[in-house]
Amino acid sequence: MKYVLVTGGVVSGLGKGVTASSIGVVLKACGLRVTSIKIDPYLNTDAGTMSPFEHGEVFVLDDGGEVDLDLGNYERFLDVRLTRDNNITTGKIYQVVPHITEAIQNWIEKVSVIPVDGKEGPADVCVIELGGTVGDIESMPFIEALRQLLFSVGSILFFSSNKTKPTQHSVRELRALGLTPHFLACRSAEPLLENTRQKLSQFCHVPVNNILNIHDVPNIWHIPLLLRNQNAHDAILKHLDLLSVAKAPNLQEWTERAETFDNLTNSVRIAMVGKYVGMADSYLSVVKALLHACIACSLKPAIDWIAASDLEDDSAKSTPEAHATAWRTLRNAACVLVPGGFGDRGVKGMILAAKYARENRVPYLGICLGMQISVIEIARNVLGLERANSSEFDDQTPSPVVIFMPEGSKTHMGSTMRLGSRKTLLQTPDCLTAKLYHNSEYVDERHRHRYEVNPDMVGILEESGLKFVGKDESRKRMEILELKDHPFYVGVQFHPEFKSRPGRPSPLFLGFILAAIGQLGPYLQNPRNGSL
Repeated sequence: MKYVLVTGGVVSGLGKGVTASSIGVVLKACGLRVTSIKIDPYLNTDAGTMSPFEHGEVFVLDDGGEVDLDLGNYERFLDVRLTRDNNITTGKIYQVVPHITEAIQNWIEKVSVIPVDGKEGPADVCVIELGGTVGDIESMPFIEALRQLLFSVGSILFFSSNKTKPTQHSVRELRALGLTPHFLACRSAEPLLENTRQKLSQFCHVPVNNILNIHDVPNIWHIPLLLRNQNAHDAILKHLDLLSVAKAPNLQEWTERAETFDNLTNSVRIAMVGKYVGMADSYLSVVKALLHACIACSLKPAIDWIAASDLEDDSAKSTPEAHATAWRTLRNAACVLVPGGFGDRGVKGMILAAKYARENRVPYLGICLGMQISVIEIARNVLGLERANSSEFDDQTPSPVVIFMPEGSKTHMGSTMRLGSRKTLLQTPDCLTAKLYHNSEYVDERHRHRYEVNPDMVGILEESGLKFVGKDESRKRMEILELKDHPFYVGVQFHPEFKSRPGRPSPLFLGFILAAIGQLGPYLQNPRNGSL
């Protein structure tokens, strides 16, 4: 096994994850099999209980692993299916054995040989991203373990800004810890000047040809092309002694995708009504899934972020300007999406958004909490159950249309959820979801929730015209709802965004965007159901 380590300088958040993914893409385009590992030096065992406001979304894997959002980048870029063990944290390692550096090496060696691309046998290269910045005390055991592991079989790419002084100091610090970078990846707004590259080479002891410039590009799909154009693959393959088994990189599909997006002129307005709209990374996979679907329709997504609380009646009194703006934005959108979330903040606003979409026949997609919101709204405003609610928000509600349905303990955060890939059985081949998935039997999507539609109230809920067209194998868990006589009104308990890929958009997101531009009917009538 050969390893490429991507680690960072004195500033975090420069894009190590996308660069690590892009290196993997270029190596894969050379005919190599690639896997990925993300190391997060925090004490949590996983990302499940971390705040979306600070760390962005929690990405969920097939096996139920709650991991860092960078693993989402790896899956989307490399088109692989990772496991929870591909995300290493200090909390996981400390639970294993006291010989920490040995445990880290054993973990990496064990996980790197697990195939993630659907083929048999180990990959050729494992790209490892070490989070954090040089000098972090919590990173020290990982740096020492990687120093030992990569002594003879690895290539180290050090990620920095284009500022020469901070880069010089942080490379010196990395060397003092025993890791010598073979490559330097510099983030900058504009392409680096040659004298800057020479200066970085001189002070950081890295050959000029091994200084890669990740300058700003129109979209992130250009980054693998940027690396190829700088012959990063040749330099890395030469260092790893893999030139003899690799071929010239074939990035035609990536080139077409990047250029197609650059040339798009038309857009579609999407209202995203959520709790964490102040930080786009909180909904990163949803944003990517919308992007994939829009490009398939030759459109650019124009996402209008609406803080759900701004739609609420109380906001009209406390912040009238924000309230007016939120409603104006909602009414100008071609479709409405309510994503997942936890807690009761903003719930009233989400219910109002679902009501607006239902009554005005605006395409609506509710994901996880967004599905539960639509059930509460219909129970209140169609069935007349005025106090209908989720027991998460009101444990005294006389009409608990959403209840706690654990798969684990109610007392332990992170262990009570229904997590990972689960099969949803479609109840009729005539439903919209079955047509979008080209499958009349089942869908297989990833979950992350504790609360679900109360199975005892399904009968009365379906009297409203709501139909639960997807259920789990026990038939007790409601997975997919659709509203009759509406252009597109779909709620799903799972998270379809986690399996969306560039060039292979999530069927539900694709249907959502097609409905927003009035093209869903023609698409469904097309026998091949594919060419837009």
